[in-house]
Amino acid sequence: MSGIVAFGAYVPRLRLQRQAVFAATGWFNPALKTLAKGERAMARWDEDAVTMAVEAARDCLAGVERGDIAKVMLASTSLPFADRQNAGIVKEALNLNDVVGTMDVTGSQRAGTSALIDALEASRVSGPVLCVAAERRRARSGSEAEMINGDAAAAILVGPGEPLARLMASHTMAVDFIDHFHSAGEDFDYAWESRWVREEGYLKLVPAAVQGVLQKAGLKPSDIDRFIMAAPMRGVHEAVAKACGIASEAVADPLEATLGDCGATQPLLLLARALASAKPKERLLVIGFGQGCDALVLEVVRAAPATPDKMGVDRWLSRRKAENNYIKHLFFSGLIDLERGMRAEADQKTALTALYRNRRGVLGLVGSKCAKTGVVQFPRSEISVAQNDRAIGTQEDYPLAERRARIVTHTADSLTYTPEPPDYYGMIEFDGGGRMVTEFADVEATDVDVGKPMRMMFRIKAFDERRGFRKYFWKAVPDYLAPSGQ
Repeated sequence: MSGIVAFGAYVPRLRLQRQAVFAATGWFNPALKTLAKGERAMARWDEDAVTMAVEAARDCLAGVERGDIAKVMLASTSLPFADRQNAGIVKEALNLNDVVGTMDVTGSQRAGTSALIDALEASRVSGPVLCVAAERRRARSGSEAEMINGDAAAAILVGPGEPLARLMASHTMAVDFIDHFHSAGEDFDYAWESRWVREEGYLKLVPAAVQGVLQKAGLKPSDIDRFIMAAPMRGVHEAVAKACGIASEAVADPLEATLGDCGATQPLLLLARALASAKPKERLLVIGFGQGCDALVLEVVRAAPATPDKMGVDRWLSRRKAENNYIKHLFFSGLIDLERGMRAEADQKTALTALYRNRRGVLGLVGSKCAKTGVVQFPRSEISVAQNDRAIGTQEDYPLAERRARIVTHTADSLTYTPEPPDYYGMIEFDGGGRMVTEFADVEATDVDVGKPMRMMFRIKAFDERRGFRKYFWKAVPDYLAPSGQ
């Protein structure tokens, strides 16, 4: 049987307070007051759809053998590269085999559910498929979208074996209903009037798709235990469920007050959250909306096992820090340019030849371990760094990304340029051996101390603004899996 075998998610730590947005922009658009409640997930300057996709995939693959993965699909409408496969970067960061398929899925807010449908069908013949969705969408300052949008990622692993949930039926409608659009070369979406979108879009297209998928599955609306749908408008979830004949108690929390609307990611993220608590025999109806509608009916086969190394949606949501600095949000999103000084003028050109040669170390954080002395080192070299034995040709690959580390030395540098000063960095030592100097992310002064447990996260290291390129590497963050006090 083929179906969903694992799931994961990632939510950035910062939570932009909507009241802070209204305080800064309400003088111009007083109507935003109705949206100025709760908070939304806010990515830092060094996070984008690719970095968040990597983190969601790592969460999904905790305790899972990666060697059998046959394909990686990345769904997003905010991919950083138009002509460099973004899913390929995710594959490299996960240190997967080179003999693996990769595909970017984009162009619609239902890209996530469309990718999941394709993954479920493809896994029956190709083997395990990792389906990831991630969004970091920019919105014009003072707009409704700025209030509503959230940044996050979700990952679903599908494949053969005993699944957590199996696909009973899927149904897709392609209709060029333009609730909003984003033209090539433009910075922001253009949205149409929300009442029309609700009445003519959600309340007509979704019920038709639901009717189609229930007929294929041989079910009635009353057979649905959880109704999972993403929508950027409050109350539309309940209205659509009612129009479909589904009980209001079955409507999944859209997380609009704590996360925001995460575009193509949202249906998969809500599905991952539902699977964490779903019981066997429960039936989940998942909806993806965007120039048509995707509908999937999944039946839970077995309860998700407790995995200590998996965060899941709720634990990521609880790992939060309220952010009231609206200017920081604008700067991190590239919506304003602050005076950065001469130190920011350094040329960040990447030697693509060197990146290719060292891609496993740079993107996959693969070091080496001496087969003779057992000494671990990063970066990898053909000569051992063991003090008493400079053995040559004895190095074996040694992945470090999933290993916990501790701070050995640390610095808070207020002179070097960073978009979020001061720049925290230092030396860390991995459990099992190996040291490296790296930047710290998601930290404040109280988070940095000798002996502090850390974990690695895939982040943007720097932007090459002259050529439109971005460098990726790994940074150390406080160990979000460590028990309190460790």
